[in-house]
Amino acid sequence: MVAHHPLPSPPPTLRGQALGCHTGSCERRARPSGQVQTGLVRIKPTAASLWAGAAAVLALVSCAGQIGQAAPRAKTSDGAVAISATNWLTYHADAARSGLARGLPAAGRLAISWSRGLDGAVYGQPLVIGDMVIAATENDTVYGLARTTGRIRWKTHVAAPLPVGSQPCGNIDPLGITSTPVFYRTLVYVLAQDGRTKHLLVGLDPATGGVRYRTMVPSPDRHPYYDQQRGALAAGNGRIYVAFGGHFGDCGPYSGSVVGIPAAGPGAGSKPVVSYKVPSPRAGIWAPGGPVIGQDGTVYVGVGNGGASGPFNFSDSVTALSPRLHRTGVFAPSSWRSDNLGDLDLGSMTPALTSAGLILAVGKRGVGYLLRASHLGGVGGQIASRPVCTAFGGAAVRDATVIVPCAGGGPAAVTTRAGRLRVLWRGPSAADGSPVIGGGAVWVTATASGVLYELSPRTGNAVHQLALGAPLPHFASPSLSGRLVLVGTLRGVVAVTGA
Repeated sequence: MVAHHPLPSPPPTLRGQALGCHTGSCERRARPSGQVQTGLVRIKPTAASLWAGAAAVLALVSCAGQIGQAAPRAKTSDGAVAISATNWLTYHADAARSGLARGLPAAGRLAISWSRGLDGAVYGQPLVIGDMVIAATENDTVYGLARTTGRIRWKTHVAAPLPVGSQPCGNIDPLGITSTPVFYRTLVYVLAQDGRTKHLLVGLDPATGGVRYRTMVPSPDRHPYYDQQRGALAAGNGRIYVAFGGHFGDCGPYSGSVVGIPAAGPGAGSKPVVSYKVPSPRAGIWAPGGPVIGQDGTVYVGVGNGGASGPFNFSDSVTALSPRLHRTGVFAPSSWRSDNLGDLDLGSMTPALTSAGLILAVGKRGVGYLLRASHLGGVGGQIASRPVCTAFGGAAVRDATVIVPCAGGGPAAVTTRAGRLRVLWRGPSAADGSPVIGGGAVWVTATASGVLYELSPRTGNAVHQLALGAPLPHFASPSLSGRLVLVGTLRGVVAVTGA
């Protein structure tokens, strides 16, 4: 039996226990209000509720321009205004999962700005929408926190988390919201484990925490009890994309899959739910970055190890999917069969998409494969390859350089220039989290020691480092917002000033 890289459970003192709030800082739990879209048939909101929701979100976004330095503005694919220096709306900042935040003030010395204990572990990256930090916990609770102080403005409990003793296997206790949420159009979407077999997609108003959308996500393999949702939610093409893998221990008859659920808004009711299932048993799609969306709407996923007998079965691969999740391309190493036998697959790191239309894929074998995004090349069809490191998590990308999250030996800066691969530097050996880039620095965590590093992007040397005072989940990755670096912990969220 193969096994995924372990995800640690919260300490026993955190399991099923609310940590509470600092004195005087808690506010009442938000109650759902207005129309709720529910099930696969959605209730159309009234014009008044749409305007109210849009006004609240625009107010949040406009606040971002008043925080810290002036922020550059850009139009998103949906026409909304995104303020990149303060907003962090999805895993690694954008649909391409670049991990790059532009317009930040220059990085400097680090200090804890605030620390907020919540009712469970925060495995996903916190989001930032204007002056609100959104954090989701393994207790199936979503929080809205004041960006500058960490004060709890609202909290909404959305589902019933599953204790580890009720799971087929696994090591997250309890299992609730594990993936990074996504902000799309006017709502924050989270994917919650709800009891033994349900996976619930919930859309919340980021200003109030009110539930505006709720629907069950089907399991394409028809074995929801054995499916675990770990990869970050992705948004684009009018859909929320949800990726499934298995539980730690690889138990049961699961198959990796991606499901595209129509997002709330005009025309949602006319869009079908779409899906893709890997045609191999136990080939999960579980890397923390989830689906990657290219500029043309193509969805890319890294697929884990599956069956090793018979012809190629699309496991141990980078797979390209159309917006409606039809397979349009695939790459797998020539060693895919032995990779599957030895649990050395490409599914452990989210594919890294560069602005030049190249993809760097690195997995458990430790070999980096450079691919053309427009034509992945099939089995053995890489442009170039070379040893890099055993990689887990999500990479960061700036121009032709990819910062690879290495399980040991420190993060690796790899240039893809001119269609060749070369390792430029390695960072501190303890830094094994998923890196991001901003403010003239590379930010990465050491998950075992709970340390945040600020690295030189030229050399990989640590410029500053800071103990966060809380244990971290595997693959912990910072979010960048103005002068703040936000990190989800096994206790809640820590905000560091110095970016």
